[in-house]
Amino acid sequence: MKKIDGIINTGIMEQSIVTPNLTPNIKVYNEKLIEYEGIEYRIWDPRRSKLSAAIKNGLTELKIKSDSKILYLGASSGTTPSHISDMVPEGLVYCVEFSPRMMRDLLHVCDSRNNMVPILCDATQPKKYQNIIEEVDFIYCDVAQPQQSELFMDNMNLFLKKFGQGILMIKARSIDVTKQPPKIFMEEMSKLKTHGFSIVENIKLEPYEKDHLALVIERVF
Repeated sequence: MKKIDGIINTGIMEQSIVTPNLTPNIKVYNEKLIEYEGIEYRIWDPRRSKLSAAIKNGLTELKIKSDSKILYLGASSGTTPSHISDMVPEGLVYCVEFSPRMMRDLLHVCDSRNNMVPILCDATQPKKYQNIIEEVDFIYCDVAQPQQSELFMDNMNLFLKKFGQGILMIKARSIDVTKQPPKIFMEEMSKLKTHGFSIVENIKLEPYEKDHLALVIERVF
């Protein structure tokens, strides 16, 4: 059995990634549950979660601990946030989502998980939820916006603790459909570096997600 920052690879079901279920016997998106050495785990589907896809493709540099406080931008219906919730049983996940429709599903997930806080707000306007959120250890951004890097940096500058970390899921087709994804990836990475951020790791998400790149990012001091 191999552990990577609270994510456990059991060697079961073709090296499936799993997280210990914070709410035993309760599923979030009809994922499979397995028991291993007396603990129930949830299979983390890389085709339903970009973070799982990144881990499958070799991501290792996540600084997420059991008591970490996380700001999740673009929480949607709660699939990936719920697995992060499993990883931080003593921590907290602030889940920012703009869509009222997605928020209804997210609220259902949060009802059974006391370490998830749903926030109906626009991630491009972080000052609107500044009075709700404390400084966090980690920021996760998965927002389909042309200015996704800019909103990520705004939130990092406003909420991230010193020596904290973030991950940005770059969606090339949401930025510019006329440019080739590799060019967009290079431009966005250059933009982040210019604004004082260091790229610790970059992982392409194929074959699970087309034209996506996961960037693990820290601030330069």
